Amino acid sequence: MFEKEISEYFDKNIDNVIKSMKEIMSIDSSLSEPLEGKPFGEGSAKALEWGADFGRSLGMNVKNFDNYAVSMDYGEGDPVLGILSHLDVVPAGEGWSFPPFDCTVKDGVIYGRGAIDDKGPSVAVLYAVKCIKELGLPVKKGFRVIFGGNEEGGCQDIEYYQKKEPFPSMVFTPDGSFPVLNCEKGMLHLTFEGEGSFDCGGIKFGRIAGGTVINAVPGKTVCTAAFDEGSLPEIMCDCEVKRSEEGFEITGQSAHGSRPELGRNTVTALLEFLAENGCETAHRLSAAFPHGEFNGKSSGLGFSDSVSGEMTCVLTQLGYENGKITGGIDIRFPIDRTCAEIEEIIRKTLENAGMNVTSCEGMEPHYVPEDSELVQALLKTYEKVKGEKGKCIAEGGITYVHNTAGGVAFGAEFPWENNNMHGPDEHISVETLKYNLNMYANAIMEICG
Repeated sequence: MFEKEISEYFDKNIDNVIKSMKEIMSIDSSLSEPLEGKPFGEGSAKALEWGADFGRSLGMNVKNFDNYAVSMDYGEGDPVLGILSHLDVVPAGEGWSFPPFDCTVKDGVIYGRGAIDDKGPSVAVLYAVKCIKELGLPVKKGFRVIFGGNEEGGCQDIEYYQKKEPFPSMVFTPDGSFPVLNCEKGMLHLTFEGEGSFDCGGIKFGRIAGGTVINAVPGKTVCTAAFDEGSLPEIMCDCEVKRSEEGFEITGQSAHGSRPELGRNTVTALLEFLAENGCETAHRLSAAFPHGEFNGKSSGLGFSDSVSGEMTCVLTQLGYENGKITGGIDIRFPIDRTCAEIEEIIRKTLENAGMNVTSCEGMEPHYVPEDSELVQALLKTYEKVKGEKGKCIAEGGITYVHNTAGGVAFGAEFPWENNNMHGPDEHISVETLKYNLNMYANAIMEICG
């Protein structure tokens, strides 16, 4: 009903939106040493206060939950809708072309840590409220914006918040994908260790360091090694090899662990090369985790269902020193399977490869039926704003509502985008940001207007 007025408002105010993104993105809100009254460190608390100040400027009723989270209510009566987002981020890491804690706009793309996860979308939510207020749009039912400060560190923020106040009856988060992400696969993270040697083909290893976090395709593997002339290629599978004084580095492409097809895995590339050159240790691991395979079929998995689609299984970390091997695996599995079932299979696979599991953490799948009132309202909003048929989708990413009954993700990216979430040069296009703005303002009006 108000799509045209809302769109025109954001066209006029997009520079102000980006200015606000610059303010919040300049705060390093990654998890740091706890301080008195600041459970996740100085940066997280500062980011939450920034969000609270913005809410106050809009006349919202703001509550700070001891710097775990803040809530901001708009409208009369108990809120029927909750919009849940987070203002903490993962650490900057290496490999950036732009300052990570800034907001750099180049060629229609906004770069910086938090641009897509979740600071950019959080600003879009705030400006959706600002738009509704300044245009005087009729809001008949109250809604609540909730910002957390520890999503990336384990969601202790929301656990604390829910001990103080319940969520509204309907909750969505801009922490996933459009159109509506109503099915989130289960997740399993395993680490393992074993013994062996990777020496072969004229290469003698001192150390291997592949992958930095368990939930990302490893875009770099650094090897301390001595090697014969001619024993080292310039390309391993689809990854580049660069020699160094201490050995060599393999460079591929990092990607989120739930979308491994968007990356080039330097760990599996190395293992395949070594296996082809006669390394038995590498052969056992490469047979279980072949380069270019994403569904875990060679590990005894490979499951899929009609709702979730195909599962993913990625060897994301590999370490080696003094004959000791360590590694990490990221698995996202369909809603018709359980953590226990997947764990049993992958344990046997690793044992057959001469490895032992050292830790295992998991989350069961999350699913909200398509015919729910919230999902239908968001699909309707998507169709109005995007001008195309909306549909429910399933992904392997764990969103902020994974443990919230009835909660779904609505944006902030489109499934075909790779915004380098959690990686260097994280970004969001100005075009996608505008879709975020229009989606959230119209969704609020659809549900609360």
